[in-house]
Amino acid sequence: MTKKYFGTDGIRGAVNSKNINGDMFFKFGLASGTYFKSQKKRKQTAIIAKDTRLSGYTLEPALVSGLTSAGMHVFTLGPLPTNGLAMLTKSMKANMGIMITASHNTHSDNGLKLFGPDGMKLSDKIEKKIEKLIDKNIKKNLSHSEKLGRVKRLESGTKDYVNILKKNFTKNFNLDGMKIVIDCANGAGYKAGPELLRSLGAKVFSLGVKPNGLNINKNCGSTFPSNIKKAVKKI
Repeated sequence: MTKKYFGTDGIRGAVNSKNINGDMFFKFGLASGTYFKSQKKRKQTAIIAKDTRLSGYTLEPALVSGLTSAGMHVFTLGPLPTNGLAMLTKSMKANMGIMITASHNTHSDNGLKLFGPDGMKLSDKIEKKIEKLIDKNIKKNLSHSEKLGRVKRLESGTKDYVNILKKNFTKNFNLDGMKIVIDCANGAGYKAGPELLRSLGAKVFSLGVKPNGLNINKNCGSTFPSNIKKAVKKI
């Protein structure tokens, strides 16, 4: 059966369109929070990360409002790669993780991806259950005032993510003496990517590390590889 909101890789579309707006992100937060809260009948935790799109500043507060209205505690991590959000969802023992992103699309799009406590994307079955809650009367899912969730910003997201990645290497692994060019596409990994490589000893040449909210994937990144080709030849 075709899903109404979720595609093959979350929800994505033009900003301030039918599904990508503050009103809908409140509903997405309320519905997903209600679903996960219902699993154990108590307050639970959600973590949120995002990429560098300007629209994230409008969509994230709406999502947070929906989650806390459902009684979920929320930690916001700021800009972080999608796999970092997935890994931290598991390591922090959160009940769910939400990434606000439209991947390689331009800044005019945005969306979200939901992850379960195992750090994996939600199954079609769970997404269908959340979709049913999205279309229900909002008042039925709102928590009483004393049961609302709390919100806290964590500044250690990038550091924690890098530490998780480094644990995958052997103790003596290093990149000493290596010159590495990395194109971060002015996106979510603009801090974590260079930081990881430098911490392993590499001399890093960074491209696309000056996001301004509008230049994500603009003439850089996976859809514009000529910059990194030139940089590799130059060094």
